[in-house]
Amino acid sequence: MLKSAFTIVKDEISGIMNKYLLNAILIAAFGLFAGIFFDVNAQTVSGSIGNGAVLRGGSAKGSIILNIPGGLHVNSSRPNSEYAIPTTVRLIGTGVQAVGISFPRGKNRRFQFSDESINVYEGRVAIPFTITVPKNFKGNTLRIRARVRYQACTEEVCYPPQSKEVTLTARVK
Repeated sequence: MLKSAFTIVKDEISGIMNKYLLNAILIAAFGLFAGIFFDVNAQTVSGSIGNGAVLRGGSAKGSIILNIPGGLHVNSSRPNSEYAIPTTVRLIGTGVQAVGISFPRGKNRRFQFSDESINVYEGRVAIPFTITVPKNFKGNTLRIRARVRYQACTEEVCYPPQSKEVTLTARVK
């Protein structure tokens, strides 16, 4: 059976529209995925030591700050789940001793991906520690490298764990 010119043109336009619609859907999905991907990496890590100065032979309080954007949470240091990867902090400094990392309590929450509640951090989380500087410390500035390892999650899914580092400094008097 022969198709009319009108039917052929209509079929051609329909095919082109379907291709454009499919491309638009793919672009929108990629944009949504990219947005989620970038949000997962949006956690920031910062911190400080005392008021910026430490006495030689003394100690000072410091803190690591983990900022978690809205829509995400991070497993706490004690998530209460064998499958949830806990948040950890490692402090490394030369000639000084960092002790007493004190993780805050998280919030127990239930999520779609787990039958049990998980202890998590949300928003701004301060993780305090103490730094001790020996009397024989050489130099006028101490540097502590803090490495924070965490697993970010949404309400539906958890992402692979990540680590972020920050270097904290203070004058030694």
